[in-house]
Amino acid sequence: MKELALKYGCNPNQSDAKVFMSSGEELPFEVLNGRPGYINLLDALNGWALVRELGVASRELGLDGAAAASFKHVSPAGAALGVALSEAEKKACFVDDIEGLDASPLACAYARARGADRMSSFGDFVALGSECDEVTAKILSREVSDGVIAPAFSEKALEILRKKRGGNYCILKINAEFEPNLSETKQVFGVSFLQNRNTVKVSEELLKNVVTAQKSYTKEAVRDLLVALITLKYTQSNSVCFAYNGGAIGVGAGQQSRVHCTRLAGNKADLWFLRQSEAVFSLKFKDGVGRAEKNNFIDCYLNDEPVEWREFLSEAPREFGREARAEFLRGVRGVSLASDAFFPFSDNIERAARSGVSFVSEPGGSVRDEDVIKAADKFGMVMSFSGVRLFHH
Repeated sequence: MKELALKYGCNPNQSDAKVFMSSGEELPFEVLNGRPGYINLLDALNGWALVRELGVASRELGLDGAAAASFKHVSPAGAALGVALSEAEKKACFVDDIEGLDASPLACAYARARGADRMSSFGDFVALGSECDEVTAKILSREVSDGVIAPAFSEKALEILRKKRGGNYCILKINAEFEPNLSETKQVFGVSFLQNRNTVKVSEELLKNVVTAQKSYTKEAVRDLLVALITLKYTQSNSVCFAYNGGAIGVGAGQQSRVHCTRLAGNKADLWFLRQSEAVFSLKFKDGVGRAEKNNFIDCYLNDEPVEWREFLSEAPREFGREARAEFLRGVRGVSLASDAFFPFSDNIERAARSGVSFVSEPGGSVRDEDVIKAADKFGMVMSFSGVRLFHH
């Protein structure tokens, strides 16, 4: 197929939308089910590029290469490797009832990616770095999602996914061997832009220039920083990413101020940990309350937003106020943080420390680098300057 007509462009009034290869070649993907939209394909192709690169980095670290991403409006809500989930993480990600989860690294990767920020992932487009198996399809089948892209699908996975959304779930098969041209173009207000694709390789080499007094990254920190950096490479800038246990747990995307990125990502990371608290696990939801409604209630509960608990719970929730939450979070350590451009002020490090950040990677190059280094040293962090900016627009 050389050209694909879409329902419409970014909005319903933008008609005559289509995708095609300017070279006249075949499209690098095949539509197996459903009808993708313009934004669906932006998410799908950015997501595939991300998980493909995550898989390469994973294998170079001696891992199995399983990777998944949950994309929404051209930025990842979550991205992860296939690291096994703890029992608490399974509960927080709403997958503790999934049989065979531990035996499927890909399912673990998607559970982590979806569970990073479930509110933002609502209606996501999913990218999988390897063949979609039955266990992963079972998780996908019950989540509100627009579609999935993967290099292959098992017969059972296809059978499950083709029933989703009344048979209209979008399923795309990407050609895993496809390599895009070096140059890429886009148009804005009738003006054409041309640049080379961002082909910089995100690898452990970017973490070698450690600038703090503390010098040693753990192997888990190396893994998590690579997850964060690769996630940022496909996130609308400015952007900051917190990562832990092989997955992004907080992405701050598209903010004009970098400290606002850090605050946004840090708040999401805090919620990721708080969702694994006994206060949340003790909530007694009524039968019939769906996962989305549960998640929305938990979000309100953890943000002190007023909500009528009797609609969702069979008994009043445990008191879990601001001081109790702060005390819980004081025990968090070992979080990794990456930024797509330099930190211009030390306030980013100050905010990161409140969310348990121990390891940092940023490009460096600010006139206030020394202030940032001093702040990292104050909190005993390990920080490296990669020298590589990762803006994405």
